[in-house]
Parts: sequence; C-alpha cells; structure tokens
Amino acid sequence: MKKINKKVNAVIIIVGNEILSGRTQDVNSSTIALWLNSLGVKVKEVRVIPDVEDVIVQTINVVRKKNNYVFTTGGIGPTHDDITAKSISKAFNVKYEVNKEAYKILENYYKQGEFNEGRQKMAWTPSQAKLISNPSSGAPGFIIGNVYCLPGVPSILKSMLGGLKNVISGGKPIISHTINLRTVESEIAKSLTTVQENNKDVEIGSYPFFRAGKVGVSIVLRSDDKSKIEVCNSKILEFVKQKKIEIIKSS
Repeated sequence: MKKINKKVNAVIIIVGNEILSGRTQDVNSSTIALWLNSLGVKVKEVRVIPDVEDVIVQTINVVRKKNNYVFTTGGIGPTHDDITAKSISKAFNVKYEVNKEAYKILENYYKQGEFNEGRQKMAWTPSQAKLISNPSSGAPGFIIGNVYCLPGVPSILKSMLGGLKNVISGGKPIISHTINLRTVESEIAKSLTTVQENNKDVEIGSYPFFRAGKVGVSIVLRSDDKSKIEVCNSKILEFVKQKKIEIIKSS
C-alpha cells in the first residue's frame, strides 16, 4: 500500500431494506471502518439506504465526488432485490453487462447443474469494472472508479478486504487511545472542551457506559500523530488528577 501525506477519506454505503427495517443488524460498517483506519483512511460518513435504484444512483453520484473512496455493501447477490451493481452502472453511465472473468470464476466454482440463472446474475457488473476476489464463496465484488462494491454477508465481506490492502492509498494509520474513568460526563465536560479546543488535530470522543452496576466514561483520542495524542492524554490526566477521578483502565 502506498502512503501519501494528505488526508484520505472514505464513505461507507450500506444498501439494504433489511437493515432499515431492523431485521438485520449492520456490522459491516464497523469492520470496514476499522480496516480503513489501519490503512490511514478516515471514514467521514456512513449511510444506510434502501434497495431503490434512484436512491442508490443519487447517493453514489453525490458521495463519489466528495470522497477518495466509497465502499458499498449489499445488493450484489442473486435475488430480485439485489440491484446495487445495476444501479451503480447507471450512476457511472456505463453498460450493465456480464463480466466474462466473473462468469468464468463462478462457472468453475459451482458444480455442474448448480450454476443457475440466479447465480449467473452475480457475474453482471458495470462495464470495465475490476473484480474483487472472494475467497469465501466465489462471487466477486467489483471496483469502478473510486467505488468499491462488496457483499452484505459480514464473514464474506471480511474475507475480501485482505485482497484490497495493496489497492488502497492511505495516509498515516489512525491511532486510537482510550482512557476509562469512574465519573459522569457532566463532571468532565468543561475540562474536556478546553482540551479539545487547544488540540484541534486530535478527535476527542466522550462515551458514557454502565458496567457491573456502576457508571463511567470512556474518553477516546484519535489522530494520525502519536505525539499529539500523547499531549492530549497528559492534559486529560492533569484535570483527572485535580478532580480526584478514578482511572479504571487506559488502553
């Protein structure tokens, strides 16, 4: 993977009525975001959209112009509601057609008589799309422009990310550091705001939790510069000591 100095960002588009209905819980956005962070790509936004062609087309055309990378999950399977590939073809104004390489991969993957019409649909991609290898179930994803299309099944998606590592040109890996405190947010809000205002290159998040009958707050520091995280960490520990707040765990 080639490292570049400028900030590199991405957006994740989760396509699927099953996510919007609550029937299926999304875990793919977390998987992709953590993977991208390790490659120096910051996820700016995650959107969940329905299996509706016009919505997919409009969304893709908006986000691909504003981000270095766009990752979509879902809608590239064998059923009637799998319309992501066709919709993205329309977004790029290219033909939606059988990808000969994908067809051959699938034809070899399935036993004789199993490569039915539904499975053949998974060989259709936008014209001139590049394939993303699928080591789990054969059916490839694809890349067109800066849009990377992956399946919605979490285990399959995760297995396909490894093949993209050398394709993504990211910046410095994004580092995360967590401080867990036995306190409530209102107790540290003012002090934390001051630290954030003086350290704008570090993203500081405050997340309350309730464990074993006790409340607490996790402060998460994120940046691509370790030294800046260390500065923030020391400033936070200063006011934590002054306020006599218990530190549960730092990681």
